[in-house]
Amino acid sequence: MVLVDKRILVGGLATIVVGLTLMAYLGSIAPLGTFEMTEEEAADLIQMQQQNRNYSNMAAMLVGIGFLLVLVSFGARRKKGGAKTIEKKPPA
Repeated sequence: MVLVDKRILVGGLATIVVGLTLMAYLGSIAPLGTFEMTEEEAADLIQMQQQNRNYSNMAAMLVGIGFLLVLVSFGARRKKGGAKTIEKKPPA
């Protein structure tokens, strides 16, 4: 039997799904240029492409964090009983 913390596993899988969805969406809306563009339009296109690339990098980081959460969930063990409180007796 493998010890898995299910909350961390589900959170990691959800993060991976969101990151992959964002990467697919950003890949589909990548700005494209044409041959008849003015210099101003070309500069705007370069700026939009850089912004899209930055968002794609952030989505890839999100997938990486989700993957790490999935890996951590297999090694995380939950303590039984919770935290124990220590009561100190006041000096008599």
